[in-house]
This record gives sequence, structure tokens and C-alpha cells, in this order.
Amino acid sequence: MDDRKLKILAAVVDAYVTTGEPVGSKAIAALPDINVSPATIRNDMAVLEQLGLLEQPHTSAGRVPTFQGYKVYIDKCMHAHTIPEADRERLDRVFEGTEVFDEELLIQSATTALAEITHCAAVAVNAMPQFSVISRVEVIPTGKRLYVILLITSAGNIKNKACRLEFDLNEEQLSFFTAFLTEHLHGVSLTDLSPERMEQLITALGTYMVTLGPLVQGLYELSRDMMQQELTVNGTRNLLTCQELDTMDIVQFMEHQDVIMPLLNDTFSGIHVMFSEETHQTASGSAGQTFVIGNSSMIVGQYHKDGREAGRLGIIGPMRLDYARVIPYLEYITQKLTNLISENKEDDDI
Repeated sequence: MDDRKLKILAAVVDAYVTTGEPVGSKAIAALPDINVSPATIRNDMAVLEQLGLLEQPHTSAGRVPTFQGYKVYIDKCMHAHTIPEADRERLDRVFEGTEVFDEELLIQSATTALAEITHCAAVAVNAMPQFSVISRVEVIPTGKRLYVILLITSAGNIKNKACRLEFDLNEEQLSFFTAFLTEHLHGVSLTDLSPERMEQLITALGTYMVTLGPLVQGLYELSRDMMQQELTVNGTRNLLTCQELDTMDIVQFMEHQDVIMPLLNDTFSGIHVMFSEETHQTASGSAGQTFVIGNSSMIVGQYHKDGREAGRLGIIGPMRLDYARVIPYLEYITQKLTNLISENKEDDDI
């Protein structure tokens, strides 16, 4: 496509996002930066329709963008808006005063703020942890026959689990178990902690099998918990006010929010936009790979920790969405999360 057709596509998208009405050639010709006749615009719009970027809802109506048209618009035509200073300050305040760092709380705050400021639904999911390896395991006495298992991975994930034993452990038993775990589990991938492997570890404990076996079982359960992705969703009620989305689709999504997990995990690096029609066309009938909400779109970005992807943050809204306005908010918050998580890691290392 030449520059003129791209400019006309952009004008159609911008006008349709603003009005919600099909856009005709006369409306485009009246724009100050379009210096061609309505007849030329009609010809170019016909070409854009043949390319699958525009469609005509009715024979006598103007044209509206298809999801392919939105994709080309976002990739080649869109001029992202600058975030107003008041909104930037509002987003900054969300993360101020966090004296005790809590990554879960940060994600909850980020999705809440994103939903409020975009009037869409906001979603977040932590990165798939299958590439993480165990970097440290500790067993900490916390009470009579009560011990906490602490598991830390190479990705910086930390989880703990309380475990009650039949006996109190002495210093010799704790020292043995710590050395045993370091020898057998340090550098091992979480995905390799199968039930069979844990049974082998329990057997390898020898005379300590009965005493320390429950801790190995607790460690296995902890590793399974760590392998689970955590989904956060805020602002689904915003979707109910959108006339372009089917209410029953939204209700179904609210009841089965985890159906978007495969889509979140399947996105590329950077900002990625996907559409419900697109996923239905490419899913080839595979379960769990299509949007629940028809005529919708999802914009996804990543936040990072230690140079690695730590999770994904997304916006769900109607396909007729002001992408030029909304995408900068997602970019700003994902960068803010990355900075905050990185700052916290630096503080931990001091």
C-alpha cells in the first residue's frame, strides 16, 4: 500500500473510533490533511476493502475497519497520544509509599489503575515458571513440631509452606537435611520435581526417612504451587457498559476468567494486540485458544525482573478502541512495574 492509502485507512479508523458510525468518502475528504477528491478516496477505500482492511456493513453505508485493518493501523499508521500530566501523576501515586515491597500488591494496584483509567478490563499473569531452577531451600523452625519450608528459584520467586511433623528436629537433623537438599536439588528445574523423583529423595534419606519424609512431601507440594500461574483480573464491570459487547459473553468471561491464560502465554515480546475474530480464525478448533468475548480485543505487554520476563499485563476492551490513547498507558505501567521490581531486587542485594 502507498502512503495515501495508509493515510486514508488511518482517517477511517480514527473517525470510526470517535463516532462509532461507518465512515464515508465525503467525511474523509473534508479532513484538512486529506488533499484528494471524494472519488479518489472512494477508489482507495474500495482497494482497502479488497485487501480485507475495511468492510461495508450495508451497501449504502460507509466503511468500518476490520481487525486486519486495526492491525495495520496499529503497526504502520497510529500516532500514539502523549499521556496527560494529570494521568501520569495519578498513575505514579498508585505506586508511591510502598514501604513494604509486595509484588502481588503492586500487580493488584496496577490492574486496578489501568482498568479505571482506560475504562476497560485489566488482566495480569506471572510468567510461566518452567525455566526456573531451585537456587535455595531452607527449613525454619517456627514452633513446637512446626517448620516452614522456604523455596527460592533462580527467577527470584519465593514461596513458603508450613509443615507440622510428628517429632521436633534437632540441630544435627536440620543440618543434615539442609545439606541433603543442597546436594540433590540445587540447580534442578521445577518441572523435574516429579512424584517419582520425590519418592527417590525420600528413599535416599535412609534412616531419616520417617522423620524428614514429610518435609520432602511438603517441598513437592510447594513446588507445584509455584508452578501455578496467578491470574489477576480487574474492571470486568467496565465491559458491561460497552454496547458493542454481548452481555452473555462478558458474564461467561467473568465466570471463567482463566480461559484467557493460553492467549496471555502465547503473546510475543513488546506490545501485542490480538482480536477475537483473529483468534477464532487461527485457533483451528483447539480448546482454550479463542476469546470468550466476541468483537473484542486484548492488548498485552510484559514487565521484567533481572532482565527476564516476570509477567504480562493486558487490557481487554471492544475492538473499536482508541488504541492510540490506551496503548501508552499500558506501556507506562509495564515500565513502571519493571523499574519498581528491579529497584526492589537491587535493595535486596545490598
